[in-house]
Order: sequence, then structure tokens, then C-alpha cells
Amino acid sequence: MDTERRQTIEYKFLRQNTHHPVPKKRYTFAIYLALFHVAFVVLMGFFSKYNLDKNGSTNSSGLYAMFMDVHSMMFIGFGFLMTFLKRYGYGAVGLNFIIAAFVLEWSILVRGWLEAGINGEADFTINVKSLLVADFCAAAVLISFGAVIGKASLSQLIIMATFEVVIQGVNELIGLHYLKAYDVGESIYVHVFGAYFGLAVSKVLQGTREIESTKESSHYHSDLFAMIGTVFLFLYWPSFNSAVAVDEGQTRAIINTFLGIASSCVATFIISLLVGKGKLNMVHIQNATLAGGVAVGAVADMQIEPFGAMIIGTIAGLISTLGFQFLTPTLNETIVHDTCGVNNLHGMPGLLSGIASAIVAATATRDNYNGNRLYVFYPSRIPMQNSTEYSNFSLDATEFAQGGIGRTAAVQGGYQMAALAVTLGMAIIGGILTGYIMKLPIIEQIQDVEEMFDDEPNWLTPEDYSLKLTEVRVQNREGEEEMQEKRVLHTST
Repeated sequence: MDTERRQTIEYKFLRQNTHHPVPKKRYTFAIYLALFHVAFVVLMGFFSKYNLDKNGSTNSSGLYAMFMDVHSMMFIGFGFLMTFLKRYGYGAVGLNFIIAAFVLEWSILVRGWLEAGINGEADFTINVKSLLVADFCAAAVLISFGAVIGKASLSQLIIMATFEVVIQGVNELIGLHYLKAYDVGESIYVHVFGAYFGLAVSKVLQGTREIESTKESSHYHSDLFAMIGTVFLFLYWPSFNSAVAVDEGQTRAIINTFLGIASSCVATFIISLLVGKGKLNMVHIQNATLAGGVAVGAVADMQIEPFGAMIIGTIAGLISTLGFQFLTPTLNETIVHDTCGVNNLHGMPGLLSGIASAIVAATATRDNYNGNRLYVFYPSRIPMQNSTEYSNFSLDATEFAQGGIGRTAAVQGGYQMAALAVTLGMAIIGGILTGYIMKLPIIEQIQDVEEMFDDEPNWLTPEDYSLKLTEVRVQNREGEEEMQEKRVLHTST
């Protein structure tokens, strides 16, 4: 004990009157969930069946390890990443949990119907790849959730997820089946779509209101919890980008993502220290460090070389960090409120990835991919039967004997950009329409800014949730009591 100075600290705690009456519309959340869930069960019974081989094992069993990596990203990575809000920890993890589970059920049905429609079949089959694709769809919805977290009611979130699954599925069908624009890491079809769909919804919900709340901030422990999500996403992102890649492309996707996300991490620390005038910003570290995983996604399985992946990752870390530092505060005040900064982590890096995919596609040659292997990764480049190229490359004796549509490299690059433009349009228009549906009077809405970013209106909270420290008194060695500090605990504001 310090004999020179003895301190006696007196804490005075008061229970705040923060009771929020439960509105009747709150129960519509349970009604919506019950109705949808019963409908999903019935529809699954009519339209789905297992995809099993003659030995009774799933055809996609080799995907299971990567599927579990991606599954962990959805429920742990995304969930904990959003716990930075000091009074919305339950909402971040809990609502992430139910939204993801809801989307998994609904997206299997929607994707199954879309696939069955293309194939002219009445029902669809489910295998491990189906579950993986459902997780990808959940990622898009959870990204949108990041834009509106704390500002949308429970019922509104279910409505948003219901419509977004359909629109996102149709958009990806257009991109892959009709435009034939390839995106192995889902940077265009998941990250770009999810970010700008969510921002469009946020803009509609916000209207002309200015959203400013002291609750929209973090404290020391909430930031630590958020870093759990960051680390999970960082570790498993190579699986996200490579899970559906094929042959040697899967190895390239793992390596390129590994190097890209590591580079964005290094770049983020550098830029954060510089713009922070010698101090690191935890917001940057939680988010921008992951931008390389998004930016390299659309070209992850392509021949971009290790240094190319590092360049893309570095640029992504740079623009994401600068976005959090300078762009987000401006957007929040002038155009649209973005709670988690999804524009910086998913939107802009996703756009970068889409542009990179166009450049890589436009410069891809047979020499880069060991001859005919080019057509494995760009099937639309397979020459048409009876064409000069078809004959010159003797494709009639290969797996590509059926021929293709014979796109040139430049044309394929153009279609990559077209898919990016279509995705942006579908996301923004779809988000606006969904936002207006979410504002219908029959759906519960958060009208008071004071109820935003707060768990208490929706959750049973423990006693210490509403306690505040009113003052601290320090007694010095002469026995004189002096006011040393007066402050409020983070959890009470």
C-alpha cells in the first residue's frame, strides 16, 4: 500500500428509469416468423429432396470443411463484428443469429426454384453446395443489416430479409446465367449488392431525419468483442473465396485471398497510424483490415499472380481506411446513415474487385492459363463450333467439344462491368422499394431516435445494464475529501 497517499473511492450508483413499454406491433415479429417458418416447412416438403449418390453419401461432401468455415463466418464473424455498439450487443449477436437462420431456410427455397426453373424441373435437390450458397446469400443480407443495425425494428428486419433474398438471387442468376460474368468470391453478387441494398434501405428509413445518438458509439469492452468477429473473418476468408472454385483455381483462390487480406491488414495499420496522427483507430482495425478479402474475391481463382493479389489488397486497405476516416462522417451527415460503414468494407472494395475482374478478363489469354485451361475459368470464351479457333485448337477431341459462344477477352471484360452495373442498379432500386415496404403503417417502426442503438426496448436486460456511476470521491492522506472525477459509465449513455 502506498504510505504517501491513501485513496478511498466512493461509488454511487443509481438505477435509471429506462423502462420502455412494449408496443402491440412488437408481437408481429413473432407472427411473421411463425407464418414464414410454417410456410417454409410446407414448401420444403413439396419441392425439395436430397441429392444423394448411389452409395447414399452427398455428392458435395468434400465441401463440408469449407462450408463450416463459411458458416462460422456468418454466425460468429458477422455477429461479433457488429458488437461494437456499446448498448446493442444483444441485438448485434442475437438478431444476426435469427436473420441468418431465417435466410438459410428461405434462400434454399428461392435458389432451388430458380435453378429448377432454368432446368425445366418441378422440384430441386439439396446438397452441401446448396447450404454453402445459402450462406453466401445470408452474407448479403447480414451486410445490409450492418447498414441499418440499431435503426430498424425486428419486424422490419424480417421483411427486409424476405425481399432481399429474392432480389439477390435473381440478380445473381442474371449475372451468372445470362451475362456469364464470373465472381468466385461473390464480391459483386454478395458484397456490392448487400452494401448498396442496405444503404438504399437505410436512406428510405431515415427520410429527412438526422440520426445522431450518443448510444451510437463503442466502449473498451464492446470493441474487444468486435475484434473477435474481425479475427474470425480474417482467418476464414480464404475459404469464403475458394469454396466453389474448381481444380487449380481453388489453390489460387486460397493463396490470393491469403495474400490479399494480409496486405490490407498491413496497409490499414499504416494508414490508420498516419491519419490518426500517431495513434491507431480501432474502427479501422476492426473493418478495413478485411477489405483485401472482399477486393480480391472476384478474381481470386484467376491468374493474377501473388504480387497482384497483394497490390489489390493494399489498395483495398487504403481506400477502406480513408473511407472510415473521412467519407463515412460526411455521408452520415449529408446523404445516408451507415451504422457499420458497409460502404467502406464491402461496397468500395467490392467495386474495386468488380473493376479488377473486368481488367483480368480483358487481358486473359490461353498462354496465361496453359492453353485450354482458360475455358475452365471463362466458359464463355470457348470458341463456337466450326470456327477457326475451334479447329486450330483441336477442341473436338477435348472436354470442350460442344463449343461455346466464343467471346473475346475484351468482350468478356465488358460483361464483367455490365454485371457490376446491373448489380448496383438492382441493389439500389430493390433497396428503395423494400425500404418503402418496411415503412408501411402495419409494420412496427422505430420512430424515436432515443430508442435506436439500444437493447432495452427489445431484450430483457440484466440489472447492471442501466446502472450509472454518478461520482467518484477521493480522500487524500490529510483526510480531506475532494471531488476527483464525475463521469457516466459507457453502458448508461
